[in-house]
Amino acid sequence: MRTSAPRTRLLFRAVLAALLLLAAVRSEAEPYIAVETGLKCSQCHVNPTGGGMRNAYGDVYAQTLMPMEHLGNAADVWTGSLSSFLGIGGDLRYDATVNQVRGQTSTDEFQMEQTRVFLDANVISDRLLVYVDEQVAPGGAINREAYALYSNADHDWYLKAGQMYLPFGFRLQDQTALVQQVSGINMTTPDLGAEVGYLKGPWDAQLDVSNGTAGGPVVSDGKQYTGQVSFVQPLWRLGLALDENNSAVDGRRTAYGVFAGLKTGPVAWLAEVDAVVDHTVQPSNRSAAGLLEADWLIMRGNNLKITAEEESPDLEAGVRRNGEMRWSAVYELTPVQFLQLRAGLRYLDGIPQDDEEHTKQWFFEVHGFF
Repeated sequence: MRTSAPRTRLLFRAVLAALLLLAAVRSEAEPYIAVETGLKCSQCHVNPTGGGMRNAYGDVYAQTLMPMEHLGNAADVWTGSLSSFLGIGGDLRYDATVNQVRGQTSTDEFQMEQTRVFLDANVISDRLLVYVDEQVAPGGAINREAYALYSNADHDWYLKAGQMYLPFGFRLQDQTALVQQVSGINMTTPDLGAEVGYLKGPWDAQLDVSNGTAGGPVVSDGKQYTGQVSFVQPLWRLGLALDENNSAVDGRRTAYGVFAGLKTGPVAWLAEVDAVVDHTVQPSNRSAAGLLEADWLIMRGNNLKITAEEESPDLEAGVRRNGEMRWSAVYELTPVQFLQLRAGLRYLDGIPQDDEEHTKQWFFEVHGFF
């Protein structure tokens, strides 16, 4: 929806501003929750690398510890189980935004960000799992993940094969984060391949071999190799990531990542720096991006997220050129189980002479999940 009526725009902005002040989130798939609790992603999610469907522990946590209030009988908890072998889940995000570009008329719109359905089948109880993540809206159906996962009896290691998200740094909820744009690896760029994982003690490690269609412009006739390793402690964690996409025709694209988390009282800190050396373009290009995020748990069900990001899309001899900064302030509220409200402002500050590089985005999001 677009409108040029000043009164409508002012009313729309006033509503968003009020929601920003009143709203207060705890997203079921955000890594700051792992840092806050000292847990690995596999503790709450079916996918050992996080995101998507929650397991029984994650479902119970999302209903008993995340919301301000649990409606209904405290013992009446949804676990996603249709039977002892089948499970189901879902995720819906609907938002309203106002975009202000310097020197241009503001625009506003409502949009369905995504509606996803998750299914899992424990073919062999607690050992062999078949999992599907299907985006059904907007537009036509899009398969995000579809794989089989085999674990040993102690769940110290696993083998996964099919279509999957590649493991690289933090799996952020915001797919437009600058670190995710630079690396090209996020929850919109799954790839077909195989993954082996190791989850013993404080160690959390994955190694993937895939077709090479994620992470950049390469349409590979070779293979893409992605790996990461994290050392997880109750109050902090540190990880390293590497991705190499090889093609005899297009060349090589290599991404490096360092990411860390720290809990200081009610504040969970996330930091990530990614760098890319791209030989698929001529001349070769080097780029980098960084993220620093603070999540303040003001009270149960209320989270304030402040994020600072920087991207340098064109590096030469260590000199930053054409860089941009992005600042975000988001207030998140989980009033009851399965419902989340998010409201905030993002400001992009880039090349001085480019109006498109100077934008403000006000948004309000309704997030339903089960």
